[in-house]
Amino acid sequence: MAEHRGVRKRPFILLGVACAVVGLVLGILIGFFAIPKSGTPWSAALTREGDPSVPARLQRELNPDNIRENLRTLTARPHIAGKEMDLGVARLIRDRWLEYGFDSARLVPYDVLLAYPSRDPNRLSRVSLLESDGTVVAESQQQEAGVNDPEAEPPFNAYSASGDVQGDLVYVNFARAEDFQTLVQGLGVDATGKICIARYGKIFRGNKAKLASQFGCAGLILYSDPEQCAVAGWAVWPDGWMMPSTGVQRGNVKDAKWKGDSLTPFYPANEYAYRLDEQDANHPTIPVHPISYGVAVEILRNMAGPEAPVDWQGGLDITYHLGPGYTGPASSRTVRLVVNQDREVRTTYNVIGTIRGAVEPDRYVIVGNHHDAWVYGSVDASSGTAVMLELGRALGKLKAEGWRPRRTIVFGSWGAEEQGIIGSAEFVEDHIRNLQERTVAYLNCDSAAAGNFSIAMSASPLLHSLIREAAKKVPDPHEPSKNLYDTWRLKRPEEEGNPDTRPKIGRLGSGSDFTPFFQHAGIAALDMWNDIDTASFGFGYPLYHSGYETFDLQDRFIDPDWTVHQSVGRLWGEMAVTLADALVLPLDVRDYAAALQKMTDELRDEHGARLAAQNIGLEHLESAIAKFTRATTTFRQSLGDVDKLNPLAVRAVNDRLMKLEGAFIDPLGLPDRPWFRHVVFAPSSVNTYAGQSFPGLADALLDIDNVNPADQATRWELVRKQLAVTTFTVESAANTLVNNLF
Repeated sequence: MAEHRGVRKRPFILLGVACAVVGLVLGILIGFFAIPKSGTPWSAALTREGDPSVPARLQRELNPDNIRENLRTLTARPHIAGKEMDLGVARLIRDRWLEYGFDSARLVPYDVLLAYPSRDPNRLSRVSLLESDGTVVAESQQQEAGVNDPEAEPPFNAYSASGDVQGDLVYVNFARAEDFQTLVQGLGVDATGKICIARYGKIFRGNKAKLASQFGCAGLILYSDPEQCAVAGWAVWPDGWMMPSTGVQRGNVKDAKWKGDSLTPFYPANEYAYRLDEQDANHPTIPVHPISYGVAVEILRNMAGPEAPVDWQGGLDITYHLGPGYTGPASSRTVRLVVNQDREVRTTYNVIGTIRGAVEPDRYVIVGNHHDAWVYGSVDASSGTAVMLELGRALGKLKAEGWRPRRTIVFGSWGAEEQGIIGSAEFVEDHIRNLQERTVAYLNCDSAAAGNFSIAMSASPLLHSLIREAAKKVPDPHEPSKNLYDTWRLKRPEEEGNPDTRPKIGRLGSGSDFTPFFQHAGIAALDMWNDIDTASFGFGYPLYHSGYETFDLQDRFIDPDWTVHQSVGRLWGEMAVTLADALVLPLDVRDYAAALQKMTDELRDEHGARLAAQNIGLEHLESAIAKFTRATTTFRQSLGDVDKLNPLAVRAVNDRLMKLEGAFIDPLGLPDRPWFRHVVFAPSSVNTYAGQSFPGLADALLDIDNVNPADQATRWELVRKQLAVTTFTVESAANTLVNNLF
């Protein structure tokens, strides 16, 4: 009987379901076309441009005094990654965002391997110059003069191997590959088994450590030479902002094969993660330690061996010699390098805040900056955090006044960037599929005010037009009657020496939190900062990663009126709001075509003859770029025909725009560094900071004429393969812009 009753009820159940479905559809249609309280139909809301008054209101709202107080708070204590002070900063940021009216703000933890210098009095790291009887002639200090803060970590190079080595010293200039080759092949000095000393600068310190190990050094000492951190005639800290003789640059020295946690490459460092053994991680195999130039001059003085080449002579008041060892009365001296570091799996915290989009909440515009620092971090990266907090406050106020962005604006404050771009990389690895599908762009600002000369920018070509147009709307911090675009173009023209060209936008390499978004996930990204006049000084900001990066550095020397910080915030906000509110995304695909063509011209100029000698032509790559160029032109023209009253048509166009970057991702990655997957741009394999075009090809061609003859054929086969991969990728990217593939 029960079965019989079920059969009788089935028609009524089906009828009920049908009625429910019809009712739901009618409800959606009624809701879609109904007039809400605002008086605007939902159909119109879906295709409405953003409020044009919002960017100007946002610019007016950004207050330099608030940025100043933010930085004072952020730099009150040292806050190295993974320790209690850093968690305190993360909590402060979360609480501020909730106070500002964000729709959500939360801490996102990851358990990652972090490195710290030993604080055990019997295991302190140091560099010593010793007489033969063990008498100490000179020795590095445990803290910089004037930094009397027990919470501040001693100077160290994170992830160095621990060790105790003693012996002769060899000077290796900047420890680049060409420096070691000149030293060994050209000058006849063997670094094998020696303690090497190198200047900071030119390339990433992790590349220096890797090369020193490859060339047989027993250990590596790094120091900031005055030529790279102190301009003659400019006052040193605390009377000015040049590096004093007691200053030391900290920094990690990981190998650059992947970013993020050393033990969980490609996957998030969560509670169920599989972790590598430390011996398989990307860490140096020799001890590495930084010292001040006040100690370095004593160690370099009286060195034996040939006089260093002219371009190896630095800014110390000595004649630089190569070694090994010492001469004259100092001939029996040796150098001892002791490094003791503790590596621990600790929790680092990202802070994720959101202002939810009203129309497309599943499309994300992400603004990001990291909150950890080696010591106080008044430049890197607390200046960026101070600006981001004020940007969040201003957007929160606009939201309280009734504005809500079309798309969701996500704020990311990343943990443990200084120890290898860890927090942001773990987040991207954790959410990569979602981010790849939904992210419009990632806008990074690490050091908002590293100087007061000019804005500086590196970016995906997809964002170039957005950047330029935004800069035209922001007043210059020094000449408010002019806009940022015009002063930027005068100070940093695209064509050197020609201020009538556009302002220069560099190529993205690595060195900050844009890396996992752009290089690993294929999301359009930019990195921005205000810089010193590097053409005159020849280096980045002088007190980089030192204990002297304090609030006073910004308040007294870099940005006393805080308008530089304000201008960076205005530009950042202008771009974020434009991307979040525009009906059709303001991304110009033609800039990508121009960049690809320029890069191909450079490839031909540099390697054309060499390739031709191997019967390798560039005609297929050039054909692919011509196809891509035609596709971008056609696509751009088609935007004028888009029915902007049709939300599906608008969405389809925007999806193709935002996903173009991902078309340049090769899932297999680059040779020998598969975590980096962007075929068009990657960090240089010889200098992580620098952006390299067509990196797979560049790596295959690197120094190919000097490769062991037995390996020449293999290398040329790799060139052929990478040329084919690059050509295919450009072809595929062109196809993503085509209306109908079939």
